[in-house]
Order: sequence, then C-alpha cells, then structure tokens
Amino acid sequence: MTITLFHHPFSRAAGTVWALEELGEPYELRFVDILAGAQKNPELTALNPMGKLPTLLDGDAVVTEAAAIGIYLADKYALGRLAPPLDDPQRATYLRWSFFSPSVVEPGVMAKANDWSFREGSAGWGNYDSMIRAMKSAIEGGFILGETFSMADVIFGGTLRYLLQFGLLEKDAAFIAYVERLSKRPALQRADKRNAAIAKERGLDQK
Repeated sequence: MTITLFHHPFSRAAGTVWALEELGEPYELRFVDILAGAQKNPELTALNPMGKLPTLLDGDAVVTEAAAIGIYLADKYALGRLAPPLDDPQRATYLRWSFFSPSVVEPGVMAKANDWSFREGSAGWGNYDSMIRAMKSAIEGGFILGETFSMADVIFGGTLRYLLQFGLLEKDAAFIAYVERLSKRPALQRADKRNAAIAKERGLDQK
C-alpha cells in the first residue's frame, strides 16, 4: 500500500519528502492548503488532532511529528541502511541526535530569537551556548554516525539546514560544511526539486 504524506512545500512536510526519497519506496503527496487553514479540516484532524503537517499514512498506521515519521520510516523500510539495528550500540547515538532537534534545537533557537526569560534548569533546552557546542560535537565525524549517513542526518540536518537558510542560526563553518555534505545527497536534491515544482504549480511565492 502506498505511503501517503499530507504535504505543503512550505511546511515541515517538505523535509519528510527528503526522508521518503532516501527510502526509495513509492509514496503519494496529498496537498494541504495551509494558507487557507485546510490543515484544520475534519479529514486531517481526525488523523492528527493538532491539525498540523507532516501527517503520514502507511496502511493502517498514522504517524505525526517529523522526527517520529523519520524514525518510523527508516525502521520499517531501511533498517540497517538508514537506521542502526536495535542491538547496534550506534542506535543510541542515532536516537539521541534525532530527538535533539525538536526537543532542544528548535525551542532553544526560538527562545534566543524571542529573548525569552526562563530558568535554564527548568527548560529542556537549557543553555544556548551549550546547545551550540553539543550540535558541533554531533557532526564532527562527518555525519551523525561518523562516516555513515542515516535518517538522523535527515532529521537533525534538515533542522540545521532550515535554520541556516532563514538566518535563525549563526553561519558557523562546521554547520555550513555539514549542510554542504548533505546537499550532495541525490535524494535531497530530488526532494528540493519536487517541493519547488509543487510550489510553482500551486502559484506559491515564499517570501
């Protein structure tokens, strides 16, 4: 049964297209006009009560949240290729940095950008400078798993790529080099082209 992704090219679902391209499995994109609020329509909220993208259907399985979708897809369709086996010690590193993006990087960057006041000990993302050092340590071997590319790079790298693109993160040399490595992935290039083609077809203008 074909994988279906509820999608808009200017949403986090754009990154899930990269994950799907890395799999090499057939999939279908179902456009959701988020600018018109279609993500809150009953069809989608019945699947995802948050009314958000990405939302993915795989047979009877419903998966939401970009990191969870990436982990799910790699485990089901590319275990041993894009995801370490369950008994591989690298599995710990893989999971650690996959979930570091939504739980630490995204709120940490948002907190800094909006000058939030909070007690570091009470916030899951903690200290911003420590977060940056941790991010650099994650990619010093080339990819998250050293020389081996994995779905963790789609999740972590996709977040980093987005933040750099929109000026939400300082253009550190280590980050730029990592994103350049990711940009050589044929699957990422295909995903970028597909997202751009849909944006053009739909007359969307990203500003």
